[in-house]
Amino acid sequence: MKFIAEIDIMPHRELLDPQGKTVVKNMHNVDIHGVEDARIGKHISLRLEADSEEAAHTTVDTACRKLLANMIMETYTFSIRPAEH
Repeated sequence: MKFIAEIDIMPHRELLDPQGKTVVKNMHNVDIHGVEDARIGKHISLRLEADSEEAAHTTVDTACRKLLANMIMETYTFSIRPAEH
């Protein structure tokens, strides 16, 4: 079976996010007001083959822990859905 995984990787809340701080600081330069905080992360889409949704979940979780996310500085969430043919 084919699946699509949508993965979001974000810096830990406890860590400074310099990109987010820069975005918030410069919002007024483009006439956007009221934004108090921004956190900048990554979004990754994977298309994968697995025997079941549970197997796809295991594969994606392993990929996140071992390759896609820096577990010291980042956290991740993901969802899996069947791929449309």
